[in-house]
Amino acid sequence: MQPFRTHRGKAAPLNRVNVDTDQIIPKQFLKRIEKTGFGEFLFYDWSRDPEFVLNLPRYKGASVLIADRNFGCGSSREHAVWALADFGFRVVLAPSFSDIFANNCAKNGFLAVRLREDEITTLLERATQIPNYELVADLENCAISDDQGFHTRFAMDDFVRHCLLNGLDDIGLTLQHEPEIAAYESQHPLPAALLSLRV
Repeated sequence: MQPFRTHRGKAAPLNRVNVDTDQIIPKQFLKRIEKTGFGEFLFYDWSRDPEFVLNLPRYKGASVLIADRNFGCGSSREHAVWALADFGFRVVLAPSFSDIFANNCAKNGFLAVRLREDEITTLLERATQIPNYELVADLENCAISDDQGFHTRFAMDDFVRHCLLNGLDDIGLTLQHEPEIAAYESQHPLPAALLSLRV
């Protein structure tokens, strides 16, 4: 997993509440087993509208998504995070997230930041009104800022922050204990019948 430290990118406003994971990536596109290839189906139903925000030329290449309350609600599909990342987003800001969605973000090196509703309102307005509006997400200092004087701090669980800063998913965390695992396995060899099943 790629470490996340600081990211600066163009911001796109998604001024909608209760955006669920089926809206982020509809169920008919969940047939792939890879984490890539989902970006072209992001917000598929909404993207049929030429006026949908992500179809507007001014937001092409956006990597920071500003959303509204309860983003990522609904089913627990990890594909929602994969689709956002494959599309090019690295950060999503919102007043609140589904807990499962936020957890899936953390496990995929994707930064989900909770800000106050008034702060999100300000950022949505700026992303709508200012051409090529950019935000900086600084995980090392837990801060979000822009070039127009906006600056705020955000809270994040210390363990989640550690994993994101160091690019550690569940496998990476396990591999940190590889010497202990090897020592244990050397003292507890597998029976011959099981060894024959190893690929």
